[in-house]
Amino acid sequence: MKRRSRRRRAPITVADPLPDLPRIRPKFTMLDQKDCLRIHQASCKILYNTGVRVFSKAGLDLLQNAGAMIVDDDLVKIPPSLVEWALASAPDEYNLYKRGTDEVAVKLDGEEVYFGPGADTLRYLDPRTGSRRDFKLADIGDIMRLCDALPEIGFVMSSGIPRDVPGEVYFRHQFATMLRNTTKPIVFVCDGLADIEAIGAMAGAVAGGMDKLAQYPTLLLYSEPTTPLQHSLEAVEKLLYCAEYRIPVTHSPAPMMGGTAPITIAGAVALGNAEMLSGLVMHQLKNPGAPFLYGHGTHHLDMKDMISVYGGAPEFQLPRVMAAEMGRFYHLPVWGYAAHSDSKVVDGQAAADVQSTVLVALMAKTNLNHDVGYLESGLAVSPEVMVLTNEIISMNRRFMEGVRIDDESLALDVIHEVGPGGQFLNHEHTMAHWRELWLPQVFDRQRLDSWEKQGSKDINARLREAAVSLMDEHKVEPLPDSVEREIETILKT
Repeated sequence: MKRRSRRRRAPITVADPLPDLPRIRPKFTMLDQKDCLRIHQASCKILYNTGVRVFSKAGLDLLQNAGAMIVDDDLVKIPPSLVEWALASAPDEYNLYKRGTDEVAVKLDGEEVYFGPGADTLRYLDPRTGSRRDFKLADIGDIMRLCDALPEIGFVMSSGIPRDVPGEVYFRHQFATMLRNTTKPIVFVCDGLADIEAIGAMAGAVAGGMDKLAQYPTLLLYSEPTTPLQHSLEAVEKLLYCAEYRIPVTHSPAPMMGGTAPITIAGAVALGNAEMLSGLVMHQLKNPGAPFLYGHGTHHLDMKDMISVYGGAPEFQLPRVMAAEMGRFYHLPVWGYAAHSDSKVVDGQAAADVQSTVLVALMAKTNLNHDVGYLESGLAVSPEVMVLTNEIISMNRRFMEGVRIDDESLALDVIHEVGPGGQFLNHEHTMAHWRELWLPQVFDRQRLDSWEKQGSKDINARLREAAVSLMDEHKVEPLPDSVEREIETILKT
């Protein structure tokens, strides 16, 4: 029997010392340039061959004057050249600012990743009582103070629909409550032109005028087309208002695979991308260079139960990665989703969804990720999940920082000095670097006896205590009296 020949491995030699290397970070990619181009071309074919319906005369006039074809009254066919112009016109980066200042709070540059809550759920999981109930305006104030206190929450959204204010003006009361209870940037939703004019006026009062607000924006509108391939009158009015006053906006569709979009992920992404691009065209035609946030919320129906899936399902996460990479392809910052679950309570399923979605957002670099704290497929909000998410973001950010490889971190001199059988605990190198290790704030690492002596509190109890404590104790600098009076006047009109 012949002996199989073995290839000789080249000897490993100790060459001249290598220069120190930069920090090595985890990497994650999915689409290459050819993939992105194919999706882009598919979306352009949808816009030119199929078209979109625009139920706004102002939007139709902008499109027609720019060379789009209007057929069948409100059906618009947009040429690829107009899409390319709009993409070139939109800024590739801009900032959101701390309330009433020129201090940058959020850098939308395609690189930084931020997290915040979502908007307008129906039910509140009250951490003080453990009950599930309708939202009140005071609950929104509590959540805003909690988010203001949590360091890994970079922006806020309203979280719930208050049932103790008139329904026709609740968006305005939401916004006023957010202004009063946080200094972080606000992503808002609203109904129509009257709402956004009132909200813009309140934000302008805090900023020192609409020109100042345009220079240092503290808010961003979350708006949506109507899938498939429609833009309502209200959506277009809000979109054009934001363009006029240079208020940042994401006009992000929500195609539902198997319902309002093809069942295939690629088809749903191409559709959502087309809807987003058609909104971008109108936005840039109104005011070239106005800030716009790319994104689409592609999700799917559970074909067994016919419900919209809103947890960490693979089919929800894969479009998020595709959106991030299409945003980079277009040189636009990206809207995203994280820390939401289909679970009804704060449990292992919710924690698994938070972990998976946060890590995907950080690795894919979706830049502004909302819906932190969502449970029950977006119908309820839990402050405890917000505290849990803050911990998980912090842990995963440390993971994403990666590893430094240089002379100091390789520690060859230290290893030689300690030698075989030694210990590193009291070495000055350990003293210099131990603070680089991640330390939890609510996760528990105690031994059993210590944990029992401190009350045997599980993670749910610790999350509940932390949420209530921060909501009760965190203080936000109040608005000036003159601004408060102006806000009250706007709310009464």
